[in-house]
Amino acid sequence: MNLPMTKKIYIQAATQISLQQPLCETWMDTPAGYDVPYARSIDPDFKAFLTPLEARRMGKLLKRALTVSLHTLRTAGIAQPDAIITGTGLGCIESTEQFLHILCEEGEELLKPTCFMQSTHNTISSLIAIHTGTHGYNMTYSHKGISFDCALLDARMLLRAGRIRHALVGGHDELTPSYFTLLQRIGYVGVPGMTVAGEVSVAMLLTTESPAALCELAGIRMLYKPSPAQLQTALDTLLDEAAVPPAAIDAVMTGDNGNPANDEPYRVALDRLLPDTPRLHYKHLFGECYTASGMGIYAAAHYLQRGAVAPDALNPATGKLRTILCFHQFEGKNYSLVLLKAICGE
Repeated sequence: MNLPMTKKIYIQAATQISLQQPLCETWMDTPAGYDVPYARSIDPDFKAFLTPLEARRMGKLLKRALTVSLHTLRTAGIAQPDAIITGTGLGCIESTEQFLHILCEEGEELLKPTCFMQSTHNTISSLIAIHTGTHGYNMTYSHKGISFDCALLDARMLLRAGRIRHALVGGHDELTPSYFTLLQRIGYVGVPGMTVAGEVSVAMLLTTESPAALCELAGIRMLYKPSPAQLQTALDTLLDEAAVPPAAIDAVMTGDNGNPANDEPYRVALDRLLPDTPRLHYKHLFGECYTASGMGIYAAAHYLQRGAVAPDALNPATGKLRTILCFHQFEGKNYSLVLLKAICGE
């Protein structure tokens, strides 16, 4: 496929399975609240998307990833995307644990292959491709907290180069009780005062066509260990290419989660870059996990489409949203800037 290069990319549809009600946006009006260090996702009725035989042979994350992807494609009216790109920090960790548990308990004889086959990270993208009959570009990124950001950047580059028209981008992670304990020991989750640690399965369809889209994906920048000057240059370049002055940014979506080690880099960077811009938060709604940044972009896209935000998500209050900068950092080393614009009136 050799299409003409395009400048404008749109998020046509986006769906989630998380700590909120799945496959819908009721969280924008009546969000579920959590006062626990750890919780698992609210699963939908998988029977609407999977046969009992299919569901029986799939791990929990695979069922969520396939369901949320099929729902997104149906919403967008696309049967087969040109590309499937997935970001996952842990992959199907529950299947991995099950395989290792059987290995320890029963030895190396008569092992069931299903858990082993489903434990690889790229199983997610492959399963979606099989169910949709997609034979095009298929990629998985597994880079901890920037996995989804890498997948989104890859999709946008393919779309801008004219190689594809549609890309299904997903962020999928599950968190088992045992792995929560491990992450708690290193201070990634479970810190006093921190938001709940959770699970995420989010999918969005990127396209070069704007009708009925949620918003425009106006630009992405990713940096590793940037200096303050490099961050400023990246933001300036991003805004210049999108023809958006800094004063036109209505809000910044940040990944604050109540953990000082996570929140301080946001405060330091944004106090310098955009000190007077209102800040949006999302992890108190969807929880913390390696692909939580996908939920931030998902939430921002729906905010722009509706022109309003969920209760307690914005501080301080602002008027109608037209432009949101999603600012994400992981471990104070990896930074991403994703600019989203409303498309009303195009």
